[in-house]
Amino acid sequence: MAMTKSEPVAVICGGVGAARLLRGFVGRIDAEHLTAIANVGDDMVLHGLNISPDLDTIVYTLADAVSAERGWGLEGETWQAMEMIGAYGAVSGEPLDWFSLGDRDLGTHLFRTGALAQGSTLDQVTAQIAAKWELPLSILPVTNDPIRTMVTLAEGDEAGTEISFQEYFVGRQHSVAVSSVRFDGAASAQAGPGVLEAIDAATTIVVAPSNPAVSIDPVLAVPGVRERLEARRGDVVGVSPIIGGKALKGPADRLLVELGRESSATAVAEWYRDVVGTLVIDTVDADQAPAIEALGVRAVVTDTIMSSPAITSALAETILAERV
Repeated sequence: MAMTKSEPVAVICGGVGAARLLRGFVGRIDAEHLTAIANVGDDMVLHGLNISPDLDTIVYTLADAVSAERGWGLEGETWQAMEMIGAYGAVSGEPLDWFSLGDRDLGTHLFRTGALAQGSTLDQVTAQIAAKWELPLSILPVTNDPIRTMVTLAEGDEAGTEISFQEYFVGRQHSVAVSSVRFDGAASAQAGPGVLEAIDAATTIVVAPSNPAVSIDPVLAVPGVRERLEARRGDVVGVSPIIGGKALKGPADRLLVELGRESSATAVAEWYRDVVGTLVIDTVDADQAPAIEALGVRAVVTDTIMSSPAITSALAETILAERV
Protein backbone atom coordinates (compact mmCIF):
# COMPACT_ATOMS: atom_id res chain seq x y z
CA MET A 1 0.00 0.00 0.00
CA ALA A 2 1.55 3.30 -1.10
CA MET A 3 2.26 5.92 1.53
CA THR A 4 0.94 9.45 1.66
CA LYS A 5 3.27 12.45 1.84
CA SER A 6 2.18 13.17 5.40
CA GLU A 7 3.18 9.78 6.85
CA PRO A 8 6.46 9.99 8.77
CA VAL A 9 9.60 8.26 7.50
CA ALA A 10 12.84 7.74 9.44
CA VAL A 11 16.04 6.89 7.56
CA ILE A 12 19.02 5.26 9.29
CA CYS A 13 21.99 6.86 7.57
CA GLY A 14 25.66 6.57 6.87
CA GLY A 15 27.20 9.03 4.42
CA VAL A 16 27.26 9.09 0.61
CA GLY A 17 24.72 6.35 -0.23
CA ALA A 18 22.32 7.54 2.43
CA ALA A 19 22.60 11.14 1.30
CA ARG A 20 21.76 10.20 -2.28
CA LEU A 21 18.77 8.15 -1.20
CA LEU A 22 17.48 11.01 0.95
CA ARG A 23 17.38 13.15 -2.18
CA GLY A 24 14.86 10.70 -3.57
CA PHE A 25 12.61 11.09 -0.56
CA VAL A 26 12.67 14.89 -0.55
CA GLY A 27 9.44 16.04 -2.18
CA ARG A 28 7.80 12.64 -1.80
CA ILE A 29 7.54 13.03 1.94
CA ASP A 30 6.53 16.32 3.53
CA ALA A 31 9.71 17.76 5.00
CA GLU A 32 8.34 17.90 8.52
CA HIS A 33 7.75 14.13 8.34
CA LEU A 34 11.18 13.11 7.03
CA THR A 35 13.94 12.40 9.55
CA ALA A 36 17.51 11.32 8.87
CA ILE A 37 19.18 9.59 11.82
CA ALA A 38 22.90 9.76 11.13
CA ASN A 39 26.02 7.87 12.11
CA VAL A 40 28.54 9.78 14.24
CA GLY A 41 31.00 6.92 14.71
CA ASP A 42 33.14 8.46 11.95
CA ASP A 43 33.41 11.75 13.85
CA MET A 44 36.84 12.93 14.89
CA VAL A 45 38.77 15.83 16.37
CA LEU A 46 41.54 17.05 14.07
CA HIS A 47 43.51 20.32 14.27
CA GLY A 48 41.37 20.96 17.36
CA LEU A 49 38.22 20.87 15.21
CA ASN A 50 35.11 18.73 15.65
CA ILE A 51 34.49 17.02 12.32
CA SER A 52 31.30 15.06 11.50
CA PRO A 53 31.80 13.60 8.01
CA ASP A 54 28.47 11.79 7.58
CA LEU A 55 26.37 14.67 8.90
CA ASP A 56 28.16 17.08 6.58
CA THR A 57 27.87 14.79 3.56
CA ILE A 58 24.12 14.57 4.10
CA VAL A 59 23.79 18.34 4.44
CA TYR A 60 25.98 19.20 1.45
CA THR A 61 24.29 16.59 -0.77
CA LEU A 62 20.75 17.71 0.03
CA ALA A 63 21.81 21.31 -0.50
CA ASP A 64 23.14 20.41 -3.99
CA ALA A 65 26.51 21.71 -2.84
CA VAL A 66 28.45 18.45 -2.57
CA SER A 67 31.41 17.72 -4.84
CA ALA A 68 30.06 15.60 -7.68
CA GLU A 69 33.49 14.08 -8.27
CA ARG A 70 34.29 13.11 -4.68
CA GLY A 71 30.81 12.58 -3.22
CA TRP A 72 31.93 14.47 -0.10
CA GLY A 73 33.03 18.01 0.66
CA LEU A 74 31.92 21.04 -1.29
CA GLU A 75 31.85 21.66 -5.01
CA GLY A 76 34.31 24.28 -6.23
CA GLU A 77 36.42 23.91 -3.10
CA THR A 78 39.90 25.35 -2.64
CA TRP A 79 42.66 23.82 -0.54
CA GLN A 80 44.94 26.64 0.54
CA ALA A 81 44.77 25.81 4.25
CA MET A 82 45.77 22.18 3.59
CA GLU A 83 48.58 23.30 1.32
CA MET A 84 49.90 25.55 4.07
CA ILE A 85 49.70 22.77 6.67
CA GLY A 86 51.55 20.44 4.31
CA ALA A 87 54.21 23.05 3.63
CA TYR A 88 55.11 23.20 7.31
CA GLY A 89 56.06 19.52 7.27
CA ALA A 90 55.49 16.65 9.65
CA VAL A 91 55.18 16.70 13.43
CA SER A 92 56.85 13.85 15.31
CA GLY A 93 57.32 12.16 11.97
CA GLU A 94 53.64 12.31 11.04
CA PRO A 95 52.21 14.63 8.35
CA LEU A 96 49.23 16.70 9.48
CA ASP A 97 47.59 17.04 6.07
CA TRP A 98 46.55 13.39 5.68
CA PHE A 99 42.86 14.24 6.10
CA SER A 100 41.90 16.85 3.50
CA LEU A 101 39.61 19.69 4.53
CA GLY A 102 38.64 22.28 1.95
CA ASP A 103 38.75 25.97 2.84
CA ARG A 104 34.96 26.47 2.88
CA ASP A 105 34.41 23.12 4.60
CA LEU A 106 36.78 24.32 7.32
CA GLY A 107 34.25 27.05 8.05
CA THR A 108 31.67 24.40 8.91
CA HIS A 109 34.07 22.69 11.31
CA LEU A 110 35.13 25.97 12.89
CA PHE A 111 31.49 26.87 13.45
CA ARG A 112 30.66 23.45 14.91
CA THR A 113 33.67 23.50 17.22
CA GLY A 114 32.96 27.00 18.47
CA ALA A 115 29.29 26.29 19.07
CA LEU A 116 30.04 23.07 20.97
CA ALA A 117 32.63 24.89 23.07
CA GLN A 118 29.98 27.46 24.00
CA GLY A 119 27.59 24.79 25.24
CA SER A 120 25.50 23.85 22.23
CA THR A 121 24.81 20.16 21.65
CA LEU A 122 25.62 18.34 18.42
CA ASP A 123 21.96 18.08 17.42
CA GLN A 124 21.50 21.81 17.96
CA VAL A 125 24.57 22.65 15.90
CA THR A 126 23.47 20.26 13.15
CA ALA A 127 20.04 21.88 13.03
CA GLN A 128 21.62 25.32 12.73
CA ILE A 129 23.91 24.15 9.90
CA ALA A 130 20.98 22.53 8.08
CA ALA A 131 18.96 25.73 8.46
CA LYS A 132 21.73 27.75 6.87
CA TRP A 133 21.49 25.50 3.81
CA GLU A 134 17.66 25.83 3.91
CA LEU A 135 17.05 22.13 4.47
CA PRO A 136 13.58 21.58 5.93
CA LEU A 137 13.87 17.94 7.00
CA SER A 138 15.21 16.86 10.41
CA ILE A 139 18.82 15.66 10.40
CA LEU A 140 19.59 14.10 13.77
CA PRO A 141 22.91 12.72 15.01
CA VAL A 142 22.07 9.37 16.56
CA THR A 143 23.65 10.63 19.79
CA ASN A 144 25.21 13.78 21.16
CA ASP A 145 27.71 11.66 23.06
CA PRO A 146 31.09 10.85 21.50
CA ILE A 147 31.26 7.38 20.00
CA ARG A 148 34.12 6.27 17.79
CA THR A 149 34.32 3.39 15.34
CA MET A 150 37.53 1.45 15.91
CA VAL A 151 38.92 -1.34 13.73
CA THR A 152 41.47 -4.01 14.59
CA LEU A 153 44.07 -4.77 11.94
CA ALA A 154 44.41 -8.39 10.90
CA GLU A 155 47.74 -8.85 9.14
CA GLY A 156 51.47 -8.31 9.37
CA ASP A 157 53.38 -6.62 12.15
CA GLU A 158 50.33 -4.56 13.06
CA ALA A 159 47.98 -7.52 13.53
CA GLY A 160 45.93 -6.91 16.66
CA THR A 161 46.52 -3.14 16.56
CA GLU A 162 43.38 -1.04 16.91
CA ILE A 163 43.06 2.19 14.94
CA SER A 164 40.32 4.74 14.42
CA PHE A 165 37.96 4.47 11.48
CA GLN A 166 39.33 7.61 9.83
CA GLU A 167 42.91 6.37 10.12
CA TYR A 168 41.76 3.13 8.47
CA PHE A 169 39.51 4.73 5.83
CA VAL A 170 41.46 7.85 4.92
CA GLY A 171 44.91 7.41 6.41
CA ARG A 172 45.36 3.82 5.18
CA GLN A 173 42.91 4.20 2.23
CA HIS A 174 41.06 1.14 3.67
CA SER A 175 43.76 -1.03 2.09
CA VAL A 176 44.52 -3.08 5.23
CA ALA A 177 42.63 -6.17 6.36
CA VAL A 178 40.45 -5.94 9.47
CA SER A 179 39.60 -8.64 12.00
CA SER A 180 37.00 -6.82 14.12
CA VAL A 181 35.09 -3.58 14.57
CA ARG A 182 33.88 -1.97 17.78
CA PHE A 183 32.15 1.26 18.71
CA ASP A 184 33.94 2.95 21.58
CA GLY A 185 31.55 4.78 23.89
CA ALA A 186 28.38 3.40 22.32
CA ALA A 187 27.30 1.28 25.27
CA SER A 188 27.13 4.30 27.59
CA ALA A 189 25.76 6.74 25.01
CA GLN A 190 22.23 8.07 25.05
CA ALA A 191 20.14 8.39 21.93
CA GLY A 192 19.97 12.01 20.82
CA PRO A 193 16.89 14.17 21.30
CA GLY A 194 14.12 13.06 18.98
CA VAL A 195 15.87 9.93 17.70
CA LEU A 196 13.83 7.22 19.41
CA GLU A 197 10.68 9.29 19.04
CA ALA A 198 11.24 9.55 15.27
CA ILE A 199 11.63 5.78 15.01
CA ASP A 200 8.52 5.16 17.09
CA ALA A 201 6.45 7.63 15.05
CA ALA A 202 7.61 6.51 11.60
CA THR A 203 5.25 4.63 9.35
CA THR A 204 8.26 3.29 7.49
CA ILE A 205 11.86 3.04 8.72
CA VAL A 206 14.52 2.82 6.03
CA VAL A 207 18.03 1.44 6.44
CA ALA A 208 19.98 3.29 3.75
CA PRO A 209 22.48 1.58 1.41
CA SER A 210 25.43 2.34 3.66
CA ASN A 211 28.21 0.08 4.91
CA PRO A 212 26.56 -2.33 7.39
CA ALA A 213 29.67 -2.81 9.53
CA VAL A 214 30.92 0.75 9.97
CA SER A 215 28.07 3.08 8.97
CA ILE A 216 24.82 1.42 10.08
CA ASP A 217 26.01 -0.72 13.01
CA PRO A 218 27.35 2.33 14.93
CA VAL A 219 23.82 3.77 14.79
CA LEU A 220 22.30 0.47 15.94
CA ALA A 221 24.86 0.25 18.77
CA VAL A 222 23.40 3.26 20.57
CA PRO A 223 21.11 1.88 23.30
CA GLY A 224 17.47 1.84 22.28
CA VAL A 225 17.93 2.07 18.52
CA ARG A 226 18.34 -1.61 17.64
CA GLU A 227 15.64 -2.55 20.10
CA ARG A 228 13.21 -0.11 18.46
CA LEU A 229 13.96 -1.51 15.00
CA GLU A 230 13.62 -5.11 16.17
CA ALA A 231 10.21 -4.25 17.62
CA ARG A 232 9.20 -2.60 14.33
CA ARG A 233 10.91 -5.08 12.02
CA GLY A 234 7.91 -5.42 9.72
CA ASP A 235 8.04 -1.69 9.03
CA VAL A 236 11.79 -1.59 8.31
CA VAL A 237 12.95 -1.58 4.68
CA GLY A 238 16.67 -1.92 3.98
CA VAL A 239 18.55 -1.28 0.75
CA SER A 240 21.53 -3.50 0.00
CA PRO A 241 24.81 -1.64 -0.55
CA ILE A 242 26.26 -4.75 -2.20
CA ILE A 243 25.45 -5.10 -5.89
CA GLY A 244 26.77 -8.01 -7.89
CA GLY A 245 29.08 -8.89 -5.01
CA LYS A 246 30.69 -5.44 -4.95
CA ALA A 247 30.30 -2.16 -3.11
CA LEU A 248 29.85 0.84 -5.38
CA LYS A 249 32.04 2.92 -3.08
CA GLY A 250 34.18 2.14 -0.07
CA PRO A 251 35.23 -1.14 1.56
CA ALA A 252 31.87 -2.71 2.47
CA ASP A 253 32.46 -5.76 0.26
CA ARG A 254 35.93 -6.45 1.65
CA LEU A 255 34.85 -5.80 5.23
CA LEU A 256 32.03 -8.32 4.99
CA VAL A 257 34.51 -10.97 3.87
CA GLU A 258 37.13 -10.00 6.42
CA LEU A 259 34.51 -10.24 9.17
CA GLY A 260 33.58 -13.76 8.16
CA ARG A 261 30.69 -13.21 5.74
CA GLU A 262 30.44 -13.34 1.98
CA SER A 263 30.06 -10.21 -0.12
CA SER A 264 26.51 -10.54 -1.41
CA ALA A 265 23.01 -9.18 -1.02
CA THR A 266 22.17 -12.39 0.81
CA ALA A 267 24.92 -11.68 3.35
CA VAL A 268 23.45 -8.21 3.87
CA ALA A 269 20.04 -9.78 4.52
CA GLU A 270 21.63 -12.13 7.05
CA TRP A 271 23.41 -9.19 8.73
CA TYR A 272 20.14 -7.27 9.07
CA ARG A 273 17.66 -10.12 9.50
CA ASP A 274 16.79 -9.17 13.10
CA VAL A 275 15.99 -5.54 12.27
CA VAL A 276 14.88 -5.51 8.62
CA GLY A 277 11.68 -7.11 7.36
CA THR A 278 12.21 -6.20 3.70
CA LEU A 279 15.43 -5.83 1.72
CA VAL A 280 15.55 -4.04 -1.62
CA ILE A 281 18.18 -5.60 -3.88
CA ASP A 282 19.43 -4.73 -7.36
CA THR A 283 18.22 -6.47 -10.48
CA VAL A 284 21.64 -8.08 -10.98
CA ASP A 285 21.06 -9.94 -7.71
CA ALA A 286 17.52 -11.12 -8.53
CA ASP A 287 18.62 -14.75 -8.35
CA GLN A 288 19.39 -14.25 -4.64
CA ALA A 289 15.79 -13.39 -3.77
CA PRO A 290 14.86 -16.98 -2.77
CA ALA A 291 17.88 -17.27 -0.44
CA ILE A 292 17.02 -13.92 1.14
CA GLU A 293 13.41 -14.92 1.67
CA ALA A 294 14.58 -18.20 3.20
CA LEU A 295 16.12 -16.02 5.93
CA GLY A 296 12.69 -14.58 6.70
CA VAL A 297 13.36 -11.30 4.89
CA ARG A 298 11.16 -10.16 2.00
CA ALA A 299 13.18 -9.46 -1.14
CA VAL A 300 12.21 -6.67 -3.52
CA VAL A 301 14.10 -6.43 -6.81
CA THR A 302 14.64 -3.12 -8.60
CA ASP A 303 17.36 -0.83 -9.93
CA THR A 304 19.34 0.44 -6.94
CA ILE A 305 22.34 2.15 -8.55
CA MET A 306 21.43 5.82 -8.11
CA SER A 307 23.17 7.00 -11.29
CA SER A 308 20.46 9.50 -12.23
CA PRO A 309 17.69 11.50 -10.52
CA ALA A 310 15.10 9.33 -12.27
CA ILE A 311 16.53 6.08 -10.87
CA THR A 312 16.90 7.63 -7.40
CA SER A 313 13.28 8.79 -7.51
CA ALA A 314 12.06 5.39 -8.66
CA LEU A 315 14.02 3.66 -5.89
CA ALA A 316 12.48 5.98 -3.30
CA GLU A 317 9.01 5.26 -4.69
CA THR A 318 9.65 1.52 -4.49
CA ILE A 319 10.78 1.75 -0.88
CA LEU A 320 7.79 3.85 0.14
CA ALA A 321 5.44 1.34 -1.51
CA GLU A 322 6.84 -1.58 0.50
CA ARG A 323 4.54 -1.55 3.47
CA VAL A 324 3.95 -4.95 4.99
